Amino acid sequence: MQFSPARRILAPFLISVLLLVTACGQTQTESRWDKAQQESTQKPAKAKQTTADKSSASNQNLPKKAVAGGKLNKYFPSSGGGFDRVFAQEKSGFAEAKLNKGGKNVAVLSINDIAGNPNAGAKFKQSTKQISGYPAVNQGANGTAVLVANRYQVKVQSRTTSFTASDREAWLSKFNLGGLARLK
Repeated sequence: MQFSPARRILAPFLISVLLLVTACGQTQTESRWDKAQQESTQKPAKAKQTTADKSSASNQNLPKKAVAGGKLNKYFPSSGGGFDRVFAQEKSGFAEAKLNKGGKNVAVLSINDIAGNPNAGAKFKQSTKQISGYPAVNQGANGTAVLVANRYQVKVQSRTTSFTASDREAWLSKFNLGGLARLK
């Protein structure tokens, strides 16, 4: 059986095209997990600001973009005195660590960059209390916070009744607040 030269060239060519189309033409359907991952890693939509929000933002001269959470970690107090500091969460403009004693969580330490939310600092304007020279407020029965450089809210929240308001204040003063104030 002799094939003509055109058939000898055409057959391998058609097989190559068929393989190319089938290999490259497949599209993978997204699973619900892929879609959830994509949604969780996308930037959240910005809420519309009112004119009042814009004026307070410009008065405070806050940047629009928060610092990376990893840059905040070095301003947390170190472990010591029977307490272990364990970093728990980090995202843009936020870092959190758990404070453990004897294997139990007694408090949560956090730094939040309020650059994108200038109204978050309003509660500190009426503050009469200061910790390490920064305005401080109690937040409920279990939280104490300071505002550093009109930008960073540093907070300690008790997780047990044995961790008192004076303990929260002592731990707030252990943060590197001066260094945090210089962070841009």
